[in-house]
Amino acid sequence: MAESLRRLLGDLHAERVATWDPAVLQVNIDQRRTLEDTADPSAWIKPGDKAPSFRLPEVDGGEVTLAGLTANGPAVLIFFRFAGCPACNIALPYYARTLWPALKALGATLTAVSPQVPDRLVEIKRRHDLEFNVASDGNTLGGQFGVLYEFDEPSKAAARAKGAFIGDTTGTGDWRLPMPAVVVLDREGVARFVDVSPDWLVRTESAPIIEAVRALSLATVA
Repeated sequence: MAESLRRLLGDLHAERVATWDPAVLQVNIDQRRTLEDTADPSAWIKPGDKAPSFRLPEVDGGEVTLAGLTANGPAVLIFFRFAGCPACNIALPYYARTLWPALKALGATLTAVSPQVPDRLVEIKRRHDLEFNVASDGNTLGGQFGVLYEFDEPSKAAARAKGAFIGDTTGTGDWRLPMPAVVVLDREGVARFVDVSPDWLVRTESAPIIEAVRALSLATVA
């Protein structure tokens, strides 16, 4: 049976149900439900939209640009929250195992994008020996793609009670994070596949991303 990101994230939630204080868990569940209930898909980038030109610092130094990523094939962008996010530490290694090898074979690039500042974001790339790009956008590209959310008041209160502030963790100074999102861009920088999940425990499996990139690659050959 193929590896499933849904199952891996389901296991994470089950562990939390078994080990977290129920009140703390409920804040987490309620925030995710609120994000689903209030999501505005009309604000998200859509297939057929042209991506804005961008230039983002990559955590190993240098930078990634729209032109560079699409120079020789399609580009896949995966938006994630921050280096310490438990679900992100499941999702990115999953993509390393099940997505990145196929994308390389198809001549596509893969870039994971987070708002977190590069000197903190680099931890997740080192922790999992990720071979693909990990880049910081400071919430700029995520905002242009319409995929950002802000903590609700109960989540802010829960964080403050622990002496935490996500803006300190990311280095952005605010309460915004990206929803998990995958955007596949063709060589002209036009979005051809978009999948956004308001619930950060629901993320895109590798198979539909690979199929979207394969379709673009076949169209180029034809």
